[in-house]
Amino acid sequence: MAADKGAAFVLPRGATGFFQPKDGPLPEVDQRIFRAALYAAARAAEGRVGQVEEQAYPRTFHTATVITSTREHVVLCHTHHPWIAFAAELQDWYADEFLTPPPWAHAFADLGFEVLDRVRLTTPLTDVDTSVLTLGERRDIRLYGITTLGGVVFNSWD
Repeated sequence: MAADKGAAFVLPRGATGFFQPKDGPLPEVDQRIFRAALYAAARAAEGRVGQVEEQAYPRTFHTATVITSTREHVVLCHTHHPWIAFAAELQDWYADEFLTPPPWAHAFADLGFEVLDRVRLTTPLTDVDTSVLTLGERRDIRLYGITTLGGVVFNSWD
């Protein structure tokens, strides 16, 4: 794990979902904005919103599905940062099972979310600035064998 300021991605505080109470609460993504973006994305896909499940401890993300005429798309929304990802199936945590965002993913970006693509999410942690991670977060990363950015961000560690 690097503290390289020129790294491809800088993990901010709260990226793993862990925090120290003395540092104050983590930011929260507004659920209303996520739902608005989700419905806008479904309209852009000429589909409909399927299942929506809010984050529950220890998961660091909300899940939803957009159903189109050809398939069901799994949408992940980080709880603390406005990051969107796509996966093949609903799971409690992810390592590298991410998909390329569909063309209608721009609906999330239009409402202020950053849509993370498969290349970014499968970036090795050695190419990510992890300097803000605590010793506990680093221990959990090693314990769970996480080696990618997406695995750190979309997790369900306890």
